[in-house]
Amino acid sequence: MKEQTRQSVTDGHFVWPVRVYYEDTDSGGVVYYANYLRFMERARTEWLRSLGFEQDALAREAGVIFAVRSAALEYLRPARFNDLLQVDSRIAGVGRASLTFEQSIVRREEPAVPLCTGRIRVACVSADALRPRPIPPEILAEISGDR
Repeated sequence: MKEQTRQSVTDGHFVWPVRVYYEDTDSGGVVYYANYLRFMERARTEWLRSLGFEQDALAREAGVIFAVRSAALEYLRPARFNDLLQVDSRIAGVGRASLTFEQSIVRREEPAVPLCTGRIRVACVSADALRPRPIPPEILAEISGDR
């Protein structure tokens, strides 16, 4: 379940780069609003991978998956085709069976100007019955230093 290689998370923040493709935009040429959720999902997946955990292995070996329980987003400025973005993710809260993330998306050349911010709560659930399960202790041990 856990890989040997690990990237570091700086000050509890994980940053994942994203380039905006034509398919990410709407008829007005800006990023379609739902795609910000996709960008944030990819960043959370890569954050987990950077800690040495693959989601398919967690489902297979630990019998758990993470599912979005709630999402609240604020759309502040538009991103456009070919923009280089980055998704900044940090854990804002840890529960027995949930993690709350604060995420923001910015242009790489303007990291202080958020385009979209979100607060996403993910639940740890059993892979078979989709019922709440405690977060595996090995994951809690890895994230305890990242908060």
